[in-house]
Amino acid sequence: MRKITPLILCLCCVTFYPRPAAALNFSAPKPKFGYRDASGKKQSLEIVDKYYPKKIVQPFGNDSKIDPKLRRAATIAEERARAHSLSKCWHYVKEALVAAGVVSSRPKTPLAKQAGQELVNNYGFKKLPVTDPYQAPVGAVLVYGAKRAAGHVEIRTESGFASDFRSKTPSRRPLLGIFAKS
Repeated sequence: MRKITPLILCLCCVTFYPRPAAALNFSAPKPKFGYRDASGKKQSLEIVDKYYPKKIVQPFGNDSKIDPKLRRAATIAEERARAHSLSKCWHYVKEALVAAGVVSSRPKTPLAKQAGQELVNNYGFKKLPVTDPYQAPVGAVLVYGAKRAAGHVEIRTESGFASDFRSKTPSRRPLLGIFAKS
């Protein structure tokens, strides 16, 4: 009986040992909406559970008038961007512009909402007549304002927008301007 007890104890432990349920390995089926069409035929559609306003289908901005170094700055910004904000958007955009050779020296303004004026006054940028961030050419610098905060700056990339973090959608802040260099 003494030899059997450890064997039974081990089997009981293995049998009742908590482990993940096998059902969790399968993904849940996507919910569908069922209806009958005009001819009486049963139809079904997947239910949309996430909404992406103005989803980017194709990148805009194959604008030959824009300095090609700005496209490089967009690539650099996207490579260096993180998943979440560090509240250092203007710092990261400055670094991308300097690394790509778009500007000769690092811009000195401390606040992001002042970026547009400095880029125009000191570095030869021009404010574009575009008001929709999705229509901005790749490499354009988008400057956003804020009443009591520092504002926000980001660069338009092929897949969305980048500053200290990357995003598929532009900032919700009020857009002050879209700037680019010819």
